[in-house]
Amino acid sequence: MACAGTARGETSQRMERKLRNRILIFLALAGLVAYLLVRLSGRQPVAKIMAVKPIRENLVASVSSNGKVEPISPFVVRAQLDTFVERIYVTEGQAVKKGQLLLEMDVKDAAARMAQAQSRLLQAQDDLRAALGGGRSDAAAKASGDLAKALAERDRVKRNHDALQRLIAQQAATKDELAANELELTKAQAEVDRLSAAKQEFDRSVKLDAGKYQLAVQQAQNEVAALNDKVRDGRIVAPADGTLYSLPVKQGDFVKVGDLLAEMADLHQVRVRAFVDEPELGGLEPNESVRITWDALPNRSWDGKTTAIPKQVVPRGSRSVGELLCSVNNEKLELLPNINVEVRISARERNGVLTVPRSAVGSSGGMRYVFVVKDGGINVGKNTLEKRPIVVGIADAANYEVIAGLSGGELVALPGDFDLRDGMLVKVTNPDASDSLGRSNGN
Repeated sequence: MACAGTARGETSQRMERKLRNRILIFLALAGLVAYLLVRLSGRQPVAKIMAVKPIRENLVASVSSNGKVEPISPFVVRAQLDTFVERIYVTEGQAVKKGQLLLEMDVKDAAARMAQAQSRLLQAQDDLRAALGGGRSDAAAKASGDLAKALAERDRVKRNHDALQRLIAQQAATKDELAANELELTKAQAEVDRLSAAKQEFDRSVKLDAGKYQLAVQQAQNEVAALNDKVRDGRIVAPADGTLYSLPVKQGDFVKVGDLLAEMADLHQVRVRAFVDEPELGGLEPNESVRITWDALPNRSWDGKTTAIPKQVVPRGSRSVGELLCSVNNEKLELLPNINVEVRISARERNGVLTVPRSAVGSSGGMRYVFVVKDGGINVGKNTLEKRPIVVGIADAANYEVIAGLSGGELVALPGDFDLRDGMLVKVTNPDASDSLGRSNGN
């Protein structure tokens, strides 16, 4: 019996030792895991951020941007020849009437060359008339007269030849006289042939001259017309009623063809080209109200309407913008072309909508998102960020309307010194948000 009791005791002790060893091993492993978790957690940098809760409020959508004033239908006057500005009759900013003389250019050289061209035109026209009339009267008369005289002489000699032949038949003349007459007749016929050829050549040259003089008349007319245009272009007149808002030249300046001389337009109605950032373009519509302000007149504002919504986005410095066109009433002519103004476009209004700060909303590939602050789990005292897609509605200068993707009780991270990313460990530093997060985690 004693041996049996001893055996049972030893068995019990061995089981207790095994159980104790297992407990010690488990505790050691748990401690090691806890140590490793603490070490690993401590190695990750924890970004300190601020966070806000979405709130419900009334929102009036508006877009603020910068813009530039432009005339709606400008008239641009450019130099038509290389010359000097001889005289200026107006000043920049002056109201002018259609046809009013603005500047005179130095066209003395063009006027002198036009007088010479007109003289050449008159001569060419006179030559053409002569050619069409059969040639110059003196030359034509000489050619015709010489031929007629030669024909008369040949006919006279021929009559003598016929008479001598009859006299020889009657033995009243000698053969020597007939031979002398035949020689004279041959010479007379040769002269007739020569002068006939000369007359034909004269007539042919007259026809050729008619074509040549006709071309000369046309060339002279074109030259006179071109020089006349240059002389006329030396007088710069207003193409329409309006305000002369740009006059970049002064008396005595030398200008080349195409140089700007003046710009004018009716400035009672102007256009403002507003440069709207890409994220703001979605809510723009035609005929929305626009308010224009200008730093040079801080107590004044001008009202207008949107007229053309941007169809593309273009780079402007470091920005990506759409160019929105607005029509603005400028009855007092206070807004000047090319000045820089501030533009505020009013849009829709929502009451009691859920909103988040604009700074908390990011954009990527046409998607809007926020970073929601979540419980950090095993990272005691820390939180993680969840990148959450949201659907936004209208916006004002400070906030976006949240249509879907976010509830009022959640916390949204605000950007700071760190680039926020999904799964990032953070610590919320503003007390009101931390308390709200703590209560939410406790629940």
